[in-house]
Amino acid sequence: MATVFRGIEGSGKKSPLEVPTELGPKEILMKITHASLCGTDVHFMATGAALGHEGVGIVEKVGSQVTEFKIGDRAGAGYIRNASLLIIGALSVVLMERKTSVLALLGTTHLDLGHETFLHKIPDNLASDIAAPLQCAGATVYSAIVSTAKPGDRVGILGIGGLGHLAIQFSAKLGFETVVFSTSAKKEAEARSFGANEFVLLTEPEKSTQPIDVLIVAGNKYPDWAKFMKKEILARTATIVPLAAPMANFDLPSFPIFFNGYNIKPTLVASRQVHDDMLAFAASHDVKPTIETFEFTEEGFKEAYDKLMSGGMRYRGVLVK
Repeated sequence: MATVFRGIEGSGKKSPLEVPTELGPKEILMKITHASLCGTDVHFMATGAALGHEGVGIVEKVGSQVTEFKIGDRAGAGYIRNASLLIIGALSVVLMERKTSVLALLGTTHLDLGHETFLHKIPDNLASDIAAPLQCAGATVYSAIVSTAKPGDRVGILGIGGLGHLAIQFSAKLGFETVVFSTSAKKEAEARSFGANEFVLLTEPEKSTQPIDVLIVAGNKYPDWAKFMKKEILARTATIVPLAAPMANFDLPSFPIFFNGYNIKPTLVASRQVHDDMLAFAASHDVKPTIETFEFTEEGFKEAYDKLMSGGMRYRGVLVK
């Protein structure tokens, strides 16, 4: 018997989980040692689903047909653990049918069951507390950038938070001129420390020195699109990539969409190959989430959750066993 944290009465509570005695041919059982708390957990708190989908741990048991992992390996897993897939090109993944509910078996304090296809080896030089937030936040922003931006593009990052601070690092270290848009002038030094070439207040997007070719929306609020959708700020045919899902309508002015040829490209998860590429890139280029660690207990979960909800987390909370 293992335990999970579930949303119970508005809080993360330990709940028993029966572990199968026999694994499927491609299934892997691993002991979670580090789990990152994400905004997605907030959305799923009221459903009673198990929480924590950014996990890293040690493989404890493997199915009869598993070839890529052995007992004792470190593995990471993100938003999806098993699904029927339709692959479109090298970078796109369409989930045709989830074999496991998104958060049904995730975030266990002891054990986690996943499919070999959706688990990822952790590079030796990537610490587990650093690797945990990369399983969802890191994979999400890396995939958005490499699937959209091309050499010579100026990449704008809107927001410096759990997603944004990683997007800045990946964009800069992938070689893109990186422009950060933020609500707070106090964050300029931090944005530049992450690799930003330029810093612009969200209220003054017209101060960007040149038009943006790709805009990654990584904040928890949408901007004033009427201000952004001008060719002097967003280049004609620029692509807008919303990553977060604020609880607000995605209202866009139609005139600039049509006449400036803007593209909207939402994205959710990385393909398996891109996820592995992200881990290798992060390890070799020293891309690191800024983290705060908490005990892997109900008390630690509550402390992390409360800090996340208050807006005080800088920038990912990691539960450590």
